[in-house]
Amino acid sequence: MSGPELAGKRIVVAGASSGMGRATALAAAAAGAKLVLFARRAEALAELEQEIVKAGGEAVVVAGDATDPTAAGRAVAAAVTRYGGVDVLVNSVGTNIKQRSLRDLSAEGWRDLITTNLDAAFVLTQAVLPTFREQCDGLLVHISSSAAKKADASGVGYQASKAGVAALAHATMEEERANGVRVSVVYPGFTDTPLVQQRPTPPTPAQLAAALRPEDVAQVVLTVMSVPNRAYVPELLLYPSRP
Repeated sequence: MSGPELAGKRIVVAGASSGMGRATALAAAAAGAKLVLFARRAEALAELEQEIVKAGGEAVVVAGDATDPTAAGRAVAAAVTRYGGVDVLVNSVGTNIKQRSLRDLSAEGWRDLITTNLDAAFVLTQAVLPTFREQCDGLLVHISSSAAKKADASGVGYQASKAGVAALAHATMEEERANGVRVSVVYPGFTDTPLVQQRPTPPTPAQLAAALRPEDVAQVVLTVMSVPNRAYVPELLLYPSRP
């Protein structure tokens, strides 16, 4: 996606330090968007910022935890201060653990998954909504998982938390559409990101060769962001074409 739809758009990408979030930030910058890069790993964000600026793009870094309302608020405030507002917030925050089956999942592991995958989505939503309401315009894009649609081996905690993200998204849309807010959910299937190395048995080279790439997900997210604000995409599923 390199058309004029995203040129000048002010986009906050949460979870921008790696995987789908990083790929989305790079693709959006290449399309002319202005980025706020938000994640915990400051060094990785600084490297991404340098890559974007070197390519002629514009980005600012905010390091912090997306489960922290103060940090999330700083990310939104950075966009308002630097660019004058926020057009899109992309939530690409997520994690999984190796001890994921019901037999192995501890209460602590469950809480960690809910906190990172679901609480962060809520915190980010709360952080950006006042700006969207003031503008009477804004798009939230949550990157969930195909596991939220169909149970797989990713574990009950991961699936429950990612399904919760989708429920949060649709409820937010129902409550906030009169304020010009749009909310979309993207459900990627198996994607070659650092997260898949958290599987109890790491994927084989053959499995990774058939997987989606973060750039595939980024292309879909950019397409969702390019839809005129008179319309919105409630949900979009993306699967590998090979078994």
